[in-house]
Amino acid sequence: MKRAAAQQNAPAIDTISYAGYRFPPDVISYAAWLYYRFPLSLRMVEQLLAARGIELTYETVRRWSVKSGLGIARLIRSTALGRGDKWHLDEVVVTINGKKHWLWRAVDQHGAVLDLLVQNRSDGHAARRLMRKLLKKHGRAPRVLITDKLKSYAAANRDLGINVEHRQHRGLNNRAENSHQPTRVREKVMRRFKSARHLQRFASIHDQVGNLFMHCRYHTNAQQKRALRAQAFETWESVTGTAMLERLAA
Repeated sequence: MKRAAAQQNAPAIDTISYAGYRFPPDVISYAAWLYYRFPLSLRMVEQLLAARGIELTYETVRRWSVKSGLGIARLIRSTALGRGDKWHLDEVVVTINGKKHWLWRAVDQHGAVLDLLVQNRSDGHAARRLMRKLLKKHGRAPRVLITDKLKSYAAANRDLGINVEHRQHRGLNNRAENSHQPTRVREKVMRRFKSARHLQRFASIHDQVGNLFMHCRYHTNAQQKRALRAQAFETWESVTGTAMLERLAA
C-alpha cells in the first residue's frame, strides 16, 4: 500500500505519441496491453478486438506493439519506485533458429525485474556486460548479490571491483529462476522467438508490464488486491495517455 500511495504522488510524465494512426489511441494502447500482459498470440488479440467490434489484422497489432512497446516500458520504468537492494541473477538457454542464446535476467527481492540481456555466451565477459548494465541503470551496487554457482558471476565482480556479499547457492535463487517462466510460456505461444533482437525487445517490454501488475496477484487480501489493481490501471493510463476500453465501456 505504501507503493500505491507513493505512485499517487508521483509527478506527471510524458506519454506515448499516437500521431498518424487511423485508430484512436485507446484502442492502440488496449491492444498493446493485451499482447504484453497476457500469453496471447497476435491472432488471439485480433479476435478479442473483433469481438468488441474493432476490425483490424494481426499485423496491425504487431506494428502497434513494436512501435509503442519500448516507449511504454521506458515510461513504466521511470514511474517505478526504487527497486530493492538484494539482486538475484540467473541465466537461461533460449534456442533461436537452432542456435543457443542465453537470456540473463536480474530481479530484486520483491520479484520485480531489474533488467535483462540476451547474449550468445555464458562466460565472464557476458556476466560483466550484465553487471555493467545494471550498475549504470541503477547507479549503485546491490547490498546482497545472489546467483547460482556459475563462476562467471564471481569473475565479473572481481573485474569490476564489486565488493558485496555474494551468495552462490542454487536453492537461494528460486526468485530469479521463476522469473524465466513467463518468457517460456510466451515462447511456446509465439512458436519461438525469431532472433536475439526480437527476444531482447519483447522481453524488455513484457517484463516491465509484468512489474506494473505483479503486486495484484499474491500475498494480498481482496481489498488490497482491488486497490493495487486500480493503481496499476491508473499508472498504465498515465503512461499511455489513454483510458482502458473496459472503463470506457462501463
